[in-house]
Amino acid sequence: MRMRSAALAATALTTAALATAALFPGAAPSAQAAPGHRAAPAARAAAPPGLGPCGAGQLCLWARPDFTGGRTVRELGDEDVSVDSCIPLAAGRTVQSLANRTGRPVTTYQSPECAETGEFQTYPGDGVWLPRSPYQVRAFKIWEN
Repeated sequence: MRMRSAALAATALTTAALATAALFPGAAPSAQAAPGHRAAPAARAAAPPGLGPCGAGQLCLWARPDFTGGRTVRELGDEDVSVDSCIPLAAGRTVQSLANRTGRPVTTYQSPECAETGEFQTYPGDGVWLPRSPYQVRAFKIWEN
């Protein structure tokens, strides 16, 4: 399951890089295009136009693919969000696209209890925009660095 999750992460990062390249044909590759490569802080400052808006320190969640539909913004300063805790979405609510700008890894879960029996995936916190989750996200965890 973890190998599949790693493959999905690589696919998601490649998709984000291709989306950016399609929007900006002359743009240099971003940190999403090469896992392990870190872009300069200015390059990660904000989403390129066409990707969902998400401020520094935030986890932004959209109900529909391609950063559309209702948007929810969560961050560690929120009353019910703490490191290493499972945060379920409201009953009946799912997420299909997201941006992680928390500065910490975030794992999204298909299960509302953060169970690893369903699909799950961890995204780095240095500026990842995922236009299409491979599953309906129902919960998340923000991890310690």
